[in-house]
Amino acid sequence: MSDNEQDWLALRPQEPSPSQCCGSGCKPCIYDVYEKELAQWERAKAMQDKSLLLGKKEQSNNSELNPDTFTAFSVSSVEQLTEDTYQYKFELPGNSSLRLSLGQHIVLRGVVNGLEVQRAYTPISPRNAEGYFEVLIKCYEAGLMSKYIKTWKRGDVVFWRGPFGGFPYQPNKHGELLMLASGTGLAPMIPILQSITDDEEDETFVTLVGCFPTFDKIYLKPLLKDLAQYWNIRIFYVLSQETSLEKLPWSYQENTYTGRLSEDLMKTIVNSCRRRPFVLICGSSAFNEDMSKYLKAAGVEENSYFVF
Repeated sequence: MSDNEQDWLALRPQEPSPSQCCGSGCKPCIYDVYEKELAQWERAKAMQDKSLLLGKKEQSNNSELNPDTFTAFSVSSVEQLTEDTYQYKFELPGNSSLRLSLGQHIVLRGVVNGLEVQRAYTPISPRNAEGYFEVLIKCYEAGLMSKYIKTWKRGDVVFWRGPFGGFPYQPNKHGELLMLASGTGLAPMIPILQSITDDEEDETFVTLVGCFPTFDKIYLKPLLKDLAQYWNIRIFYVLSQETSLEKLPWSYQENTYTGRLSEDLMKTIVNSCRRRPFVLICGSSAFNEDMSKYLKAAGVEENSYFVF
């Protein structure tokens, strides 16, 4: 092989490994970016013109979020919410904003033991937040990305790209939103809730059902308690590992259920909605499948719910 061939092979884009795909249906996906860069490399090689590769950019330091390239953001604070869940705050320059649509997610890139990993997370900060954004992350003991995230401290720089996805919410389009969230599936619901409560002309009713193992593992209790004070917001909790409500604060007992969110409980909640609900679902794949099945049994049609 000639030196010229070796030079071109060294410049050839590397195909992503499965761990580099976050699995959230991003557009462009990391594989889309790879195909674009590969086509660019093949064109440059055919013309024997390496200057055509100068536009290739895998990451940026200008703090401008971009779906095609990773952008550097600095960690400004780390707050542990439960034994395995953290709230991370990132700096934005000046009074700038991420300018996300409601429910959109962004993709994090980490490197663990030489292996690049990517995962999708939904910011929980208000859509109009200026100078910062916040992300809710659950860390798993055996998770590759979790090993990377646990090393974060204030001042560290990490890389994000996006935004992707989202729910096309319009004020007053739906009489009521029924939000079904399991664990950190709460994340995309928070900006939508805040958007509704911040808009005096939005009279959409909301019923949020948060599913957690125990009372101590409910995230963002103060925020949720404040949101529940609004006339059009109801919040229920379903605690799978609690066997009794007696030890819970009295203010939670009336709107909390023990056990799992079952088909019968789903029917009770749907029937209690003040208007015909449009349903938002976010959780594990198993949770999403179960909720879809229970909603069908409760008479909610497939075109009346959205899965994040």
